[in-house]
Amino acid sequence: MTVSAAPLTPRARGTGRARRTPLAALAATAALTLAACAPAEQPASEPSAGQAVTTPEQALTELGLSADQPVEELVSALEDTHRDRELGLMGSVTPESVQLTVGQEQLAVPLAEDRFYLSVAPFETTTHECFLHSLAGCQGELVDQEMTVTFTDARGEVLVDEQRTSYTNGFVGLWLPADTTGTLTVEVDGRSGSQQVSTGAEDPTCLTTLQVS
Repeated sequence: MTVSAAPLTPRARGTGRARRTPLAALAATAALTLAACAPAEQPASEPSAGQAVTTPEQALTELGLSADQPVEELVSALEDTHRDRELGLMGSVTPESVQLTVGQEQLAVPLAEDRFYLSVAPFETTTHECFLHSLAGCQGELVDQEMTVTFTDARGEVLVDEQRTSYTNGFVGLWLPADTTGTLTVEVDGRSGSQQVSTGAEDPTCLTTLQVS
């Protein structure tokens, strides 16, 4: 899979509080996300009998989280834990929202209209296909690795230049302006790689094709 600079199109996104989303409207998205990112060596666990988690809200409460907190905090916390798998909570990130699912119950937490979340798993030797990032299912190769991440837009403006440590799932999460194109560069222990990415309404929220060498 390669990420190319697709034509950017205006998006229509809601803002405000988390909202319920009909299951049928997101079935195709969930199937794509799980097929791409569920690691065979780390299958999601069923909730234990004592937890009795049946809704995304209950799962978030078990994790000490809430759908009403800033979405940036919510996503960061879910990226850096595997307890969501144990609770049966599946989360995926689209350009418009974070979709949280437990069984047949779903909850949508909208993103701000001018922001785009891109989760990046740089790799050295092994990777996996991914388009919409799965917060519970995706697992990258480089776990807890210090790296330098830069993003330069098409005008040459450096929008991100940070020292980051990859999450437990091997990803680093970037909040970028929506509807932009630029070059993402990652440096890890003397190795580096770059790739052009876009943040339009039809672009991936999961990047697993950036190899450092």
